[in-house]
Amino acid sequence: MSANLLIHNARLVTPDQPAKRGWLLCVDGKIDRIGYGDAPAFSDAAPIDGLNRLLLPGFVDVHVHGGNGHEIMDAQPDTLPELSRFYARHGVTSFLATTWTETREHIQTALEYLAEWRDTPLPGARVLGAHLEGPYINVEKAGAQNPAYVRPASREEATAFLDTGVIRLLSLAPEIKENQWLIGECVRRGITVSAAHTSASFGDMQHAVALGLRNTTHTFNAMTGLHHREPGTLGAALVFDELRCELIADNIHVHPGAMKVLYRAKGLDRVILITDAVRPAGLPDGDYPIDDRVISVKNGVARLPDGTLAGSILTMERALRNFATAVGEPIERVWQASSLNAAKSIGAAAHTGSIEVGKDADLVLVDADVNVFTTIVQGNPVYQAG
Repeated sequence: MSANLLIHNARLVTPDQPAKRGWLLCVDGKIDRIGYGDAPAFSDAAPIDGLNRLLLPGFVDVHVHGGNGHEIMDAQPDTLPELSRFYARHGVTSFLATTWTETREHIQTALEYLAEWRDTPLPGARVLGAHLEGPYINVEKAGAQNPAYVRPASREEATAFLDTGVIRLLSLAPEIKENQWLIGECVRRGITVSAAHTSASFGDMQHAVALGLRNTTHTFNAMTGLHHREPGTLGAALVFDELRCELIADNIHVHPGAMKVLYRAKGLDRVILITDAVRPAGLPDGDYPIDDRVISVKNGVARLPDGTLAGSILTMERALRNFATAVGEPIERVWQASSLNAAKSIGAAAHTGSIEVGKDADLVLVDADVNVFTTIVQGNPVYQAG
């Protein structure tokens, strides 16, 4: 059980207040009270002086593979604890551990590894479940996913993956007919389905949305682009209100001008910032393993030997900073792209993603440049700068 915590002298960013100076009391891991101005005395609460910094809801990253030398697919005893610590340093309070296109055995092992950690506390950010990205994608848009393992969704294999009980988000190519049964099965199980690594036409996307598809994975990347005679996957992403759109806001995968197009089309509550970070995130430039291949990081860009972008080394605080700059809005206006929108997309918004009484005390204290000073998970400070 968490000790009580009082955060005072901070500018609280809540759904109904942009950035007003006030205080927040955490009791037993939950947000118990919120007030403005000077905080009253609470003798049983440990104080944290916000130093007039922004108090945001903790970041929620629903698409992240690794970082700091580790990958979810490693499935080693220290994998999740080390990633949990690393993500917390960058303001993340919860995440979906994301797999990639691999053999059945390798994916099953990673999912079962995550299931083993389901009820075990982590030292930093908490894992909310798994994001299954691939193997049910279109080889034409494989990107850095290994084309050798791309395949349609067989009922026997995919059902075994779902039966682990940890998948909360599943990315697939909806135009492949053998994958379409899986959309309905995920909807039945309460799992969000996203269009990814796809050559889907506008019509394919329209059909998939009718089946229950609700997200697009790393929008703009590894999908058919917008054409005035065939709007494609991107056109559908921009116009269907049912769809929330992931975005890698590293200024490499997507130009800031395109980020602004997405923001104008989808509004405040339909853009989901993700990192799509891989093993070298947080490490120097160099060569790093990815499955049986190698990716090279040079000048902050991760690529396969053929030049294909291979995930990112982005962190969530940088994603929010880049996005706010690209769309010309202050952090206190676009904050939900880094937290609440993601939480809504996977059915977790009743517990996390915004600063509201009764929700988990998942919080991050940042300065005006979104440098992270304190990360709090369920009322526990898990990272403090310095």
